[in-house]
Amino acid sequence: MSAIYKFTYTFIIALLAIILGACSDKPSSIQSNDDSTLGVAVEVAEVISQRITEWDSFTGRLESPQIVSLRPRVSGYIEAAVFEEGELVNKGDTLFLIDSREFNTQVNRLTAQLDEAKSRLKLAKQDFNRAKELFKSKSISKELLETRGAEVDQANAYVAQSNASLELAQLNKTFTRVEAPISGRVSRALITEGNYVSAGQTVMTSIVSTEQVYAYFDIDEATWLNYQQEQLDNNQPTALPVAMRLANEQDYHHWGKLDFVDNQVNTQTGTLRVRAVFNNQDGALLPGLFAHLKLAGGNTEQGILIAEKAIGTDLNNKYVLTVDEQNKVQYRAITLGDKVSELRVIKQGLKSGERIVVNGLQRVRSGVLIKPELINMAKQSTLNELQAWQQKVDNQNRLANAEPTLEIGM
Repeated sequence: MSAIYKFTYTFIIALLAIILGACSDKPSSIQSNDDSTLGVAVEVAEVISQRITEWDSFTGRLESPQIVSLRPRVSGYIEAAVFEEGELVNKGDTLFLIDSREFNTQVNRLTAQLDEAKSRLKLAKQDFNRAKELFKSKSISKELLETRGAEVDQANAYVAQSNASLELAQLNKTFTRVEAPISGRVSRALITEGNYVSAGQTVMTSIVSTEQVYAYFDIDEATWLNYQQEQLDNNQPTALPVAMRLANEQDYHHWGKLDFVDNQVNTQTGTLRVRAVFNNQDGALLPGLFAHLKLAGGNTEQGILIAEKAIGTDLNNKYVLTVDEQNKVQYRAITLGDKVSELRVIKQGLKSGERIVVNGLQRVRSGVLIKPELINMAKQSTLNELQAWQQKVDNQNRLANAEPTLEIGM
């Protein structure tokens, strides 16, 4: 019995030791986990405060300000096409030659006819002068004198008619050299040597002007009304700056301005057709190209920008995790604006000087303390690009203010 008692006593003591050991281990584990959470190193950056302009995005197609379908002014057979297809041509350059032999003959014939008319006029004047002398001596009647005077008038009219016919023939002769009516890029020759062309009908080639290009696009009426109100409130330029990039470009390298607004809203679509104009001295912008456009319609003001990777998404909001002075993380819902390079404009939710978690959103949660590792929100090259972009906007605004050329459709 004594042995059983000793065994039982020993068992109970051992069991209590195990239980107490387990209880003491649990708080230690919890404390260890809390310490690890407090020690999480997270990359944090201060938001960027920068002068920015609000932009609206549109798409459109480039068009040439001038497009000419070249037709001959006289009929005839083509002798030669004297241009390189696709080249840049200047106004007045000869593009086609039409057989001019028939026109040369016509000029020669009418030149002779004019000489004949002048001879008849000379003779009629001489007859009239003799008739006047004879009438003074009453050798002829007044009726005959008047007849000689009428013959002079007829001869004068014949000279004028012959002269006009000759000028027309000479003009038609010059039209056998088909010239470029505008400067621009010429297309391929649609008519080749030996083919017959009809005056005013046969299309020989086409030319598009290249010094400037237009981009037409549609703005919804609410957006346009906002633009107008901002222009009145902030004394903004009428010719709003427009930035453009092509389908294969990432950045908006091309800058122009709004120069035309249609005179009425399309009642079916609720949009207004507008036009931007861009300089194209190098001829790189071709009519028909698809274009992404940004119209600077908003007021330039101090804005907040953050890196895209710092933005989280839940069921209800876009959000960031802010870091306060005690390095405590807090959830903050935000409203997004335009994307500018690698950054995103924040319309609501953040203010200048605040810090946010940039990398590691999944590693922390609202309410915990962190060990912040301060980094830059963006590369220096991105910041330089952002400043250069705003400088371009400011420059375009100054130019637009100096030369307001907005045209309202009639």
